[in-house]
Amino acid sequence: MGILSFLDTRTKPVLGLDISSTSVKLLELSRQGDRYRVENYAVRPLPPNAVVEKNIHDPEAVAQVIKAMVKQSKTKLKNTAVAVAGSAVITKVIDMPAGLSDDAMEMQISIEADQYIPFPLEEVAIDFEVQGESPRNPDQVEVLLAACRRETVEQRTSVLQVADLVAEIVDVEAYSMERAFGLIAEQFEEQEGQVVAVVDIGATMTTLSVLVDGKTVYTREQLFGGKQLTEEIQRRYGLSMEEAGLAKKQGGLPDDYESEVLAPFKEGVVQQVTRSLQFFFSASQYNDVDYIILAGGVASMEGLVGLIEEKLGTQTTVANPFANMSVSSRVNSTALANDAPSLMIAAGLAMRSFD
Repeated sequence: MGILSFLDTRTKPVLGLDISSTSVKLLELSRQGDRYRVENYAVRPLPPNAVVEKNIHDPEAVAQVIKAMVKQSKTKLKNTAVAVAGSAVITKVIDMPAGLSDDAMEMQISIEADQYIPFPLEEVAIDFEVQGESPRNPDQVEVLLAACRRETVEQRTSVLQVADLVAEIVDVEAYSMERAFGLIAEQFEEQEGQVVAVVDIGATMTTLSVLVDGKTVYTREQLFGGKQLTEEIQRRYGLSMEEAGLAKKQGGLPDDYESEVLAPFKEGVVQQVTRSLQFFFSASQYNDVDYIILAGGVASMEGLVGLIEEKLGTQTTVANPFANMSVSSRVNSTALANDAPSLMIAAGLAMRSFD
């Protein structure tokens, strides 16, 4: 229903394409039996301000970066799965009569949707999925209703069109993260009722997703990310943004960098994680989490896991969705391992090939 198709379960091979504020990440997976294989992957930076807070401001620049990535990866796939930020989507669970056909349900939702969505219906894309019998009334079913402004969806679909790709699926980042978490969960001992916090720290945005039994129960975005460290390096040492970004990755900064710049930034990360969890605890029945998983470009920063464990007393690990996957000879496995924590959403999108 509508343009959104993150609730569909059709199987088509798709490229996972994660468009963030500073880069685009491309991932192609194949599967034999229960085992996945990384067939293609690429990460490319975006020009400054091409995407701001996950809104595409320069579609042509983004499209050209995607075109170059597709060429570099030599993938044959054209169908693509992209995602919109969770903050751009309204979701609501409603009760509807059991036994309705999909067409009848779609018709009834389109008539009643204005009760649940605070935007004119012609401005939104709507999708729905039946969740199962309503616990309140056996004659009704629970239906997950999701809506997103068409403008947000079309930003992404039109960019893909310019890049000679097809937007087969427009997902939501939180659902993609949940799907990829299934790969991480295999690496833990199975524990019923396990509460896991996935903290995705990107360049400009930190997103907390809390999952219970592998299902997302809470998400929250806040402005904080690795770009703040780059800007502090730039300010303190008189470098350009590009020079500061390279120095952050490759080293060679003055002796006071570790103590004066990096250590305070790490403390800032711990504060952001603590604050995000406090918001979750105050908004839910939970007052603790069993695990913290760090994702995003900041996740593998040396010493960060130990610092979070020390301050919060919670077992913490860095996300690697590829730990149990094989890797094509075309793929640089060392680079893939380094980028793995920032590829969770791309992995969740690429997994749509196997729904």
